[in-house]
Amino acid sequence: MSSTTYKIAAIPGDGIGVDITDAASQVLNTLAQAHGGFSFDFMTFDWSSKKYLERGWYMPEDGMAQLKKHDAIYFGAVGWPDVPDHISLWSLILPIRTSMNQYVNVRPTRILKSVTAPLAQLQKNRKDLDWVIIRENSEGEYAGQGGITHGHGPNAIATELAIFTRVGIERIMRFAFETAKLRPRKKLTMVTKSNAQRHGMVLWDKVFYEVAKEYEGVVEWDKMLVDAMTVRMVNKPESMDTIVATNLHADILSDLAAALAGSIGIAPSSNLDPTRSCPSMFEPIHGSAPDIAGKGIANPVGAFWSAAEMVRWLGKGDLDKTADQLMEAIENVSENGIRTRDMGGESSTKEVTDAVCKEIEAIVGKK
Repeated sequence: MSSTTYKIAAIPGDGIGVDITDAASQVLNTLAQAHGGFSFDFMTFDWSSKKYLERGWYMPEDGMAQLKKHDAIYFGAVGWPDVPDHISLWSLILPIRTSMNQYVNVRPTRILKSVTAPLAQLQKNRKDLDWVIIRENSEGEYAGQGGITHGHGPNAIATELAIFTRVGIERIMRFAFETAKLRPRKKLTMVTKSNAQRHGMVLWDKVFYEVAKEYEGVVEWDKMLVDAMTVRMVNKPESMDTIVATNLHADILSDLAAALAGSIGIAPSSNLDPTRSCPSMFEPIHGSAPDIAGKGIANPVGAFWSAAEMVRWLGKGDLDKTADQLMEAIENVSENGIRTRDMGGESSTKEVTDAVCKEIEAIVGKK
């Protein structure tokens, strides 16, 4: 059997990002060995907050050029109490997203086997929560436009500009419709706040309606204000399937979705360049969690789910079954009671990782 080697740039970052990146690498290598048709070549970049404090920068000037030599980027987490969050975020992950043309962020959410949902109705009807949140990942509220005047005085003025372009809106809407078209329910919910934000979000709505005409009879769609959307996610989860929202709105809603599904520790994300001209980046959404860093108790499930999405993306359809097998292994281990504390278990990060690797060998080898 011929084998393909995928070059992966691993950026563990800070806190539990290091633990879960090591765990994901172990699981991915086990998956590749069990499959036999591909392998991974990891290169680790120590662009952490600790290094930033030592040298004054997160990534070197040629950092983007180094990343472009790889097929994908696996990201752990960034953020540490000694470095203000806006510095760590804008010095590392946000520049990667923009420089690598990763204008789509995909966040799937469902309740995995044996995971306890916090709401009684979801625990009873687990299949009601099965969503894909499509987040515009390049502009909107995170465009970085604005500034501070008189910052050192009592009359400081700060401006934060949300940038919405026709090109940016149209491409994310088209991606969202195409995603919905491939889902069983073929339904898309567009999230907006155009009643209050009467310029950028009115354009957001306008372009959505234009793109929607191309999918008449193919994709069912509806529209929700973001505040009302939080209520609907809790009270009527079964009424939604694919969701598209702005950079900020989707960031917030996906954390709510993860909590409703049982734990933010299980939630994955993919930062995609749909043109495939640059490497895409895959990461769990849980952050660096300084309070549990180094204790060996971090939940690696979100890291493993993100790894499964990376395998799916790299395979361009050929490795979908393999990604599904990885998800099956994750759920089987959880169902067997091998879980970290945030999921009601007592297992360590390593114990969960070793159990998932063992399950992968059994599943992939058998099938």
